[in-house]
Amino acid sequence: MADSLPILELMRGAVVEAVHRGSIAVAVSDGTLLRSYGDPHKVAFLRSSAKPFQALPFAENGGFEHYTYTQSEIALSCASHETAQMHLDAVQALQKKIGIEEKNLQCGPHLPGDPNKLREVIQKNIVPTPNFNNCSGKHTSMLAFAKMRGLPLETYLAPDHPVQRDILTTLAEMCDLPMQEIRSGIDGCSAPNFALPLYNAALAMARLCDPHRLTAARSAACKKITDGMTAHPEMVSNFGEFDCELMKIGEGKIVTKRGAEGFQIIGIQPGVIHERGVGIAFKVEDGDKSSMDDDLDTHTRVRPPVTLEILRQLGALNNEQLNSLARFGPEKTLKNYAGLVTGKMYPAFKL
Repeated sequence: MADSLPILELMRGAVVEAVHRGSIAVAVSDGTLLRSYGDPHKVAFLRSSAKPFQALPFAENGGFEHYTYTQSEIALSCASHETAQMHLDAVQALQKKIGIEEKNLQCGPHLPGDPNKLREVIQKNIVPTPNFNNCSGKHTSMLAFAKMRGLPLETYLAPDHPVQRDILTTLAEMCDLPMQEIRSGIDGCSAPNFALPLYNAALAMARLCDPHRLTAARSAACKKITDGMTAHPEMVSNFGEFDCELMKIGEGKIVTKRGAEGFQIIGIQPGVIHERGVGIAFKVEDGDKSSMDDDLDTHTRVRPPVTLEILRQLGALNNEQLNSLARFGPEKTLKNYAGLVTGKMYPAFKL
């Protein structure tokens, strides 16, 4: 079995100063491992990349129709939003529609990722509440699923709660793994999370985008989720954030969802690079690195350029699309605080 290999290098002058390693799996919805790099069977936690699958059983059981979710609210249920005001307003409105309260959420609070909201929180000394958590949309929909079925709300995150059992069952079926082979852990938002091989995560994403072999109910649920995410990518993350901008450029043909600690998942609709849907999953070995600039904007170092290079090599993006996303990579010029060019960073892999 291959080890993780270099996927991104940073040069200062003519010297390679830093190397990030990782593994990549590219799978077709029929189960074919189309391309890979490093160890395509590396086991890694999906983290927030799991969110579309965590929303899937709720969608499959008619939850979106039961509460008359809009496409924007569907996207929010799969989101790692940046806590812009629009996200806070949307989560609050959805909770009112469902008939739950913010205090029901057990995700805990954190500071906003949105620069404008972060400034307001600091300047006004606002204490964040659970809706500020970038997982608040996911938790709201988990509570909605429990409420719709008359299940306890107080224990909705317990691994043996029927909502969490349904999520695990559905994920196992989507990624073609026995449930007992999916490793579990507690996510940053306190919900159960899942570790599985990159190949199986990529397969699940391929099936989400191309559910032709699934039941009619699950196929319809998959389409509602991918349609919602691509119609309102700003609710999945935020305007200007990589996932949002990639889905905008993809025009409904590319679905993507970042996860913490260097995980990324991408789905490509049938007919773009293959007659069937294609899924991509990769893991940055060191967990990736984010930094905040003087404008309070956060920049992720590895996943955006690696994602773009994967899509470039697969032929999923044309030159015009790549040029529109050039600020994210694949290759970037590096500058210091005075604006002087110090080097560059570039992908270091070939699928």
